[in-house]
Amino acid sequence: QVQLVESGGGLVQAGGSLRLSCAASGSIFRIDAVGWYRQAPGKQRELVATITSGGSTNYADSVKGRFTISRDNAKNTVYLQMNSLKPEDTAIYYCNVDFWRGTTIFVKNYWGQGTQVTVSS
Repeated sequence: QVQLVESGGGLVQAGGSLRLSCAASGSIFRIDAVGWYRQAPGKQRELVATITSGGSTNYADSVKGRFTISRDNAKNTVYLQMNSLKPEDTAIYYCNVDFWRGTTIFVKNYWGQGTQVTVSS
């Protein structure tokens, strides 16, 4: 059994900051690549940021310079620091994880349940 728990969402004013966490627990040997996605009402889910097992990062143009993805491998946790938030950042944020279950079983695209981020103007 594997669990991904996102936390850190909430209501914040424009210009404010939030830090999202995605904590993995259960039958996980090691987390590999991780992505943060978001889905606003009436819109498709979009990729926000990714981080590889080696720590390489990539960001959507809309969040470059404002968001930072990072990871703590010892805690099997990935973070998304969001600064200078804008109303258009309002969405449900999901983490998506590839991980090793043991040394031979690789699981891709495992989703968390999401955490709501609301940015007021």
